[in-house]
Amino acid sequence: MAEIINLNKARKAKARADKPIRAQENRARFGRTRSEKAAEAAERARIARTLDDSKRD
Repeated sequence: MAEIINLNKARKAKARADKPIRAQENRARFGRTRSEKAAEAAERARIARTLDDSKRD
C-alpha cells in the first residue's frame, strides 16, 4: 500500500528545497550588491570629475 502524504506539506517542502537554487541563479543573474553599485558609481564620478578638471579652456 502506498504511503499517504499531505500534498500541501509536500508542495511547501519542494518550494523550500528549490529556494536556494533560485537564489543562486538570481545572484548570478543580477550580481552586485547596492554598495558595489554605489562604489562603482562613485568611481565613475571621480574619473569624470578628474577628466573635466584637467581639460583646458
